[in-house]
Amino acid sequence: MLKKRLVGVVTVKNGWAVQSFGYSRYLPLGKPECIVENLDRWGADEILVQVIDCSSAGSGPDFKLLEKLGKLGLETPLIYAGGIRSVEDGLSLIQLGADRIAVDALLHDNPIEVGNLSEKLGSQALIASLPLSWNGSGLSWLNYRSKTSNPISDSVINLIKAGVVSEVLISDWKHEGIPGGFEKKLIEEFPLQAAALIAFGGISDPEKMEGLLQLPEVAAVAVGNFLSYREHAIQAYKEVLTGMQLRPACYESKFSLMADADV
Repeated sequence: MLKKRLVGVVTVKNGWAVQSFGYSRYLPLGKPECIVENLDRWGADEILVQVIDCSSAGSGPDFKLLEKLGKLGLETPLIYAGGIRSVEDGLSLIQLGADRIAVDALLHDNPIEVGNLSEKLGSQALIASLPLSWNGSGLSWLNYRSKTSNPISDSVINLIKAGVVSEVLISDWKHEGIPGGFEKKLIEEFPLQAAALIAFGGISDPEKMEGLLQLPEVAAVAVGNFLSYREHAIQAYKEVLTGMQLRPACYESKFSLMADADV
Protein backbone atom coordinates (compact mmCIF):
# COMPACT_ATOMS: atom_id res chain seq x y z
CA MET A 1 0.00 0.00 0.00
CA LEU A 2 1.23 3.48 -0.85
CA LYS A 3 2.14 5.43 2.28
CA LYS A 4 1.90 8.83 0.56
CA ARG A 5 -0.12 9.89 -2.48
CA LEU A 6 -0.25 12.55 -5.16
CA VAL A 7 -3.91 13.25 -5.96
CA GLY A 8 -4.89 14.86 -9.25
CA VAL A 9 -7.91 17.14 -8.91
CA VAL A 10 -10.43 17.89 -11.66
CA THR A 11 -12.79 20.75 -10.84
CA VAL A 12 -16.07 20.71 -12.77
CA LYS A 13 -18.51 23.60 -13.22
CA ASN A 14 -21.44 23.69 -15.63
CA GLY A 15 -20.33 20.35 -17.03
CA TRP A 16 -16.84 21.52 -17.97
CA ALA A 17 -13.48 21.04 -16.30
CA VAL A 18 -12.17 24.41 -15.15
CA GLN A 19 -9.17 26.00 -13.54
CA SER A 20 -10.39 27.49 -10.28
CA PHE A 21 -8.92 30.50 -8.52
CA GLY A 22 -10.19 30.96 -4.98
CA TYR A 23 -13.68 29.65 -5.82
CA SER A 24 -14.33 32.97 -7.58
CA ARG A 25 -12.75 32.90 -11.04
CA TYR A 26 -12.76 30.02 -13.51
CA LEU A 27 -11.05 29.26 -16.81
CA PRO A 28 -12.38 26.44 -19.01
CA LEU A 29 -10.11 23.46 -19.69
CA GLY A 30 -12.31 21.03 -21.62
CA LYS A 31 -14.24 17.84 -21.06
CA PRO A 32 -13.65 16.42 -17.57
CA GLU A 33 -13.52 12.84 -18.83
CA CYS A 34 -10.56 13.71 -21.08
CA ILE A 35 -8.58 15.23 -18.20
CA VAL A 36 -9.43 12.31 -15.90
CA GLU A 37 -8.24 9.87 -18.53
CA ASN A 38 -4.93 11.74 -18.86
CA LEU A 39 -4.38 11.72 -15.10
CA ASP A 40 -5.02 7.97 -15.12
CA ARG A 41 -2.48 7.46 -17.92
CA TRP A 42 0.23 9.62 -16.39
CA GLY A 43 0.43 8.09 -12.94
CA ALA A 44 -1.71 10.02 -10.47
CA ASP A 45 -2.11 7.96 -7.30
CA GLU A 46 -5.74 9.00 -6.95
CA ILE A 47 -8.12 11.26 -8.86
CA LEU A 48 -10.58 13.63 -7.21
CA VAL A 49 -13.45 14.92 -9.33
CA GLN A 50 -15.17 17.80 -7.54
CA VAL A 51 -18.35 19.19 -9.09
CA ILE A 52 -18.58 22.57 -7.43
CA ASP A 53 -22.01 23.78 -8.54
CA CYS A 54 -24.21 20.82 -7.56
CA SER A 55 -24.81 21.72 -3.90
CA SER A 56 -25.49 25.37 -4.67
CA ALA A 57 -28.05 24.36 -7.27
CA GLY A 58 -29.54 21.64 -5.04
CA SER A 59 -29.39 19.26 -7.98
CA GLY A 60 -27.65 16.33 -6.30
CA PRO A 61 -24.55 14.54 -7.61
CA ASP A 62 -23.64 14.53 -11.30
CA PHE A 63 -24.47 10.89 -11.91
CA LYS A 64 -24.21 11.28 -15.71
CA LEU A 65 -20.61 12.43 -15.40
CA LEU A 66 -19.75 9.48 -13.18
CA GLU A 67 -21.36 7.12 -15.70
CA LYS A 68 -19.05 8.56 -18.40
CA LEU A 69 -16.02 8.13 -16.16
CA GLY A 70 -17.05 4.57 -15.33
CA LYS A 71 -16.81 3.65 -19.01
CA LEU A 72 -13.16 4.75 -19.27
CA GLY A 73 -11.76 1.65 -17.56
CA LEU A 74 -9.70 3.71 -15.11
CA GLU A 75 -6.92 1.99 -13.22
CA THR A 76 -6.58 4.85 -10.73
CA PRO A 77 -8.88 5.07 -7.68
CA LEU A 78 -11.55 7.74 -8.12
CA ILE A 79 -12.96 10.12 -5.50
CA TYR A 80 -16.21 11.96 -6.25
CA ALA A 81 -17.34 15.17 -4.52
CA GLY A 82 -20.30 17.43 -5.18
CA GLY A 83 -24.00 17.54 -4.35
CA ILE A 84 -24.10 14.53 -2.00
CA ARG A 85 -27.27 14.86 0.09
CA SER A 86 -27.99 11.43 1.54
CA VAL A 87 -27.02 7.82 2.07
CA GLU A 88 -28.89 7.00 -1.16
CA ASP A 89 -26.71 9.44 -3.12
CA GLY A 90 -23.56 7.92 -1.65
CA LEU A 91 -24.59 4.36 -2.42
CA SER A 92 -25.46 5.31 -6.01
CA LEU A 93 -22.08 6.96 -6.52
CA ILE A 94 -20.20 3.88 -5.30
CA GLN A 95 -22.35 1.65 -7.50
CA LEU A 96 -21.50 3.86 -10.50
CA GLY A 97 -17.77 3.43 -9.95
CA ALA A 98 -16.55 5.92 -7.35
CA ASP A 99 -14.07 4.29 -5.00
CA ARG A 100 -14.59 6.96 -2.36
CA ILE A 101 -16.70 10.07 -1.86
CA ALA A 102 -15.94 13.43 -0.24
CA VAL A 103 -18.59 15.45 1.58
CA ASP A 104 -18.59 19.19 2.22
CA ALA A 105 -22.06 20.79 2.25
CA LEU A 106 -23.50 17.74 4.02
CA LEU A 107 -21.18 18.45 6.97
CA HIS A 108 -22.93 21.81 7.34
CA ASP A 109 -26.45 20.58 6.61
CA ASN A 110 -26.72 17.17 8.23
CA PRO A 111 -23.71 15.74 10.12
CA ILE A 112 -25.88 12.86 11.32
CA GLU A 113 -26.35 11.73 7.71
CA VAL A 114 -22.57 11.70 7.32
CA GLY A 115 -22.49 9.19 10.16
CA ASN A 116 -25.18 7.15 8.42
CA LEU A 117 -23.12 7.17 5.23
CA SER A 118 -20.13 5.86 7.13
CA GLU A 119 -22.19 3.02 8.60
CA LYS A 120 -23.34 1.96 5.13
CA LEU A 121 -20.12 2.43 3.18
CA GLY A 122 -17.43 2.14 5.83
CA SER A 123 -15.22 5.01 6.96
CA GLN A 124 -12.55 4.09 4.39
CA ALA A 125 -14.91 5.26 1.63
CA LEU A 126 -15.61 8.65 3.18
CA ILE A 127 -13.58 11.89 3.19
CA ALA A 128 -14.47 15.12 5.00
CA SER A 129 -13.77 18.10 2.74
CA LEU A 130 -13.02 21.29 4.70
CA PRO A 131 -12.25 24.57 2.88
CA LEU A 132 -10.19 26.39 5.52
CA SER A 133 -8.37 29.67 5.96
CA TRP A 134 -6.07 31.10 8.63
CA ASN A 135 -7.39 34.34 10.12
CA GLY A 136 -4.34 35.21 12.20
CA SER A 137 -5.56 33.63 15.40
CA GLY A 138 -7.35 30.46 14.33
CA LEU A 139 -8.88 28.40 11.55
CA SER A 140 -12.04 29.45 9.71
CA TRP A 141 -14.25 26.96 7.86
CA LEU A 142 -15.88 28.28 4.69
CA ASN A 143 -19.48 27.62 3.72
CA TYR A 144 -19.05 28.33 0.02
CA ARG A 145 -22.79 28.61 -0.59
CA SER A 146 -23.32 31.47 1.86
CA LYS A 147 -19.73 32.78 1.47
CA THR A 148 -19.41 32.89 5.27
CA SER A 149 -16.66 31.49 7.48
CA ASN A 150 -16.87 30.21 11.04
CA PRO A 151 -14.82 27.98 13.34
CA ILE A 152 -15.02 24.26 12.58
CA SER A 153 -18.13 23.01 14.38
CA ASP A 154 -17.94 20.64 17.33
CA SER A 155 -20.15 18.17 15.44
CA VAL A 156 -17.60 17.90 12.62
CA ILE A 157 -14.68 17.64 15.05
CA ASN A 158 -16.51 14.84 16.86
CA LEU A 159 -17.22 13.00 13.58
CA ILE A 160 -13.55 13.06 12.65
CA LYS A 161 -12.48 12.09 16.17
CA ALA A 162 -14.90 9.14 16.13
CA GLY A 163 -13.39 7.77 12.91
CA VAL A 164 -16.52 8.35 10.82
CA VAL A 165 -14.28 9.50 7.93
CA SER A 166 -10.96 8.04 6.87
CA GLU A 167 -9.29 11.31 5.83
CA VAL A 168 -9.78 15.07 5.89
CA LEU A 169 -9.23 17.10 2.73
CA ILE A 170 -7.96 20.51 3.86
CA SER A 171 -8.45 23.01 1.04
CA ASP A 172 -6.67 26.35 1.27
CA TRP A 173 -9.43 28.05 -0.71
CA LYS A 174 -7.98 31.55 -0.44
CA HIS A 175 -4.76 30.47 -2.14
CA GLU A 176 -6.26 28.09 -4.67
CA GLY A 177 -4.57 28.73 -8.01
CA ILE A 178 -1.82 30.88 -6.48
CA PRO A 179 1.64 29.33 -7.02
CA GLY A 180 3.29 28.39 -3.74
CA GLY A 181 0.31 29.73 -1.84
CA PHE A 182 -0.64 26.87 0.47
CA GLU A 183 -0.78 28.06 4.10
CA LYS A 184 1.07 25.50 6.21
CA LYS A 185 -0.68 26.71 9.37
CA LEU A 186 -3.83 24.95 8.15
CA ILE A 187 -1.99 21.70 8.83
CA GLU A 188 -0.10 22.83 11.91
CA GLU A 189 -3.17 24.27 13.66
CA PHE A 190 -5.67 21.59 12.72
CA PRO A 191 -7.19 20.51 16.05
CA LEU A 192 -6.92 16.76 15.46
CA GLN A 193 -3.29 15.91 14.78
CA ALA A 194 -4.07 12.18 14.68
CA ALA A 195 -6.34 12.64 11.63
CA ALA A 196 -5.01 11.66 8.20
CA LEU A 197 -4.92 14.83 6.09
CA ILE A 198 -4.90 15.65 2.37
CA ALA A 199 -3.45 19.10 1.62
CA PHE A 200 -4.91 21.02 -1.35
CA GLY A 201 -4.80 24.53 -2.74
CA GLY A 202 -1.86 26.52 -4.10
CA ILE A 203 0.57 23.59 -3.96
CA SER A 204 2.84 24.08 -6.97
CA ASP A 205 6.43 23.88 -5.74
CA PRO A 206 7.85 20.33 -5.61
CA GLU A 207 10.04 21.11 -2.61
CA LYS A 208 7.07 22.45 -0.64
CA MET A 209 5.11 19.38 -1.69
CA GLU A 210 7.89 17.17 -0.38
CA GLY A 211 7.92 19.08 2.91
CA LEU A 212 4.17 18.55 3.35
CA LEU A 213 4.40 14.85 2.55
CA GLN A 214 7.12 14.41 5.16
CA LEU A 215 4.69 15.50 7.87
CA PRO A 216 3.33 12.35 9.57
CA GLU A 217 -0.29 13.58 9.52
CA VAL A 218 -0.25 14.37 5.78
CA ALA A 219 -1.26 11.27 3.83
CA ALA A 220 -1.47 13.01 0.45
CA VAL A 221 -1.15 16.26 -1.43
CA ALA A 222 -3.72 17.20 -4.05
CA VAL A 223 -2.94 19.29 -7.12
CA GLY A 224 -5.40 20.72 -9.62
CA ASN A 225 -4.51 23.84 -11.62
CA PHE A 226 -0.78 23.24 -11.72
CA LEU A 227 -1.13 19.90 -13.50
CA SER A 228 -2.48 21.88 -16.45
CA TYR A 229 0.40 24.35 -16.71
CA ARG A 230 2.96 22.09 -18.34
CA GLU A 231 3.30 18.74 -20.05
CA HIS A 232 4.24 15.76 -17.87
CA ALA A 233 3.62 17.74 -14.66
CA ILE A 234 2.89 14.58 -12.63
CA GLN A 235 6.10 12.97 -13.81
CA ALA A 236 8.11 16.10 -12.96
CA TYR A 237 6.66 16.21 -9.46
CA LYS A 238 7.34 12.54 -8.85
CA GLU A 239 10.94 12.83 -9.99
CA VAL A 240 11.49 15.30 -7.14
CA LEU A 241 9.52 13.13 -4.71
CA THR A 242 11.77 10.10 -5.11
CA GLY A 243 11.72 8.04 -1.93
CA MET A 244 8.19 9.03 -0.89
CA GLN A 245 6.81 5.59 -1.86
CA LEU A 246 4.51 7.00 -4.54
CA ARG A 247 3.17 5.08 -7.51
CA PRO A 248 5.72 5.39 -10.37
CA ALA A 249 4.86 8.04 -12.94
CA CYS A 250 4.01 6.88 -16.44
CA TYR A 251 5.37 8.67 -19.52
CA GLU A 252 3.40 6.57 -22.00
CA SER A 253 -0.32 6.00 -22.19
CA LYS A 254 -1.68 2.50 -21.77
CA PHE A 255 -2.90 2.72 -25.36
CA SER A 256 0.58 3.29 -26.74
CA LEU A 257 1.85 0.35 -24.67
CA MET A 258 -0.90 -1.83 -26.10
CA ALA A 259 0.05 -0.76 -29.61
CA ASP A 260 3.70 -1.67 -28.97
CA ALA A 261 2.65 -5.10 -27.75
CA ASP A 262 0.80 -5.75 -31.01
CA VAL A 263 3.85 -5.01 -33.16
